[in-house]
Amino acid sequence: MLGLLGKKIGMTQINGEEKRIAVTAIETGPCVVLQKKTPEKDGYTAIKVGFGEKRAKNTTGAMKGQFEKVKTTPKRWIREFRITPEQLATFEEGQEIKLSQVFQEGQVVDIAGTTKGRGFTGVMARWNMKGNRRTHGTHEFFRHGGSIGCRTYPGHVHKNKRMGGHYGVERVTVPNLTIVKILEDKNCMLVSGSVPGADNGFLEILPSKRYPAQAS
Repeated sequence: MLGLLGKKIGMTQINGEEKRIAVTAIETGPCVVLQKKTPEKDGYTAIKVGFGEKRAKNTTGAMKGQFEKVKTTPKRWIREFRITPEQLATFEEGQEIKLSQVFQEGQVVDIAGTTKGRGFTGVMARWNMKGNRRTHGTHEFFRHGGSIGCRTYPGHVHKNKRMGGHYGVERVTVPNLTIVKILEDKNCMLVSGSVPGADNGFLEILPSKRYPAQAS
């Protein structure tokens, strides 16, 4: 399924027909085709896409050779998209993928990214637990997780017990977001709602699995 790589710019709002719509601006280009995967050579059909600039001094020699082969600058993010042989024939190595080649206004997409890191958090922030009662006689126990034991048997804490710990920095996919507007000249799209991660974070945009053909 062909998609695009992008970078979250931030959130804003636009005026709809009846109300204002909260949207996220995503920079989606230029995405460059770095390699074509064929059944004869690789056993499957796909294209390797690169996005975002990277310093040459931070690039390995092997990757430099791949970028020089297609006459492009080093890219920060690289991903593969499985596509059909018919779609593969429409692309060439070194080609820039235009936003309008993949998506159109009104189309429903799934967007994956890495959530913000929140460090070590307690059970109330991490698992939405209600905490202890704040009544007379309760001391220094307001935000604790409560009992975690199991008495004599089995005599240990169960695995996957919800407790305090590291929260965030996880890959999350937000499904069924609508492309409200495409700014082709700026390689940018406006998507309804919010997407994972902080500003300038890396995103993968794919056609919706639930509504693959829905577009106005």
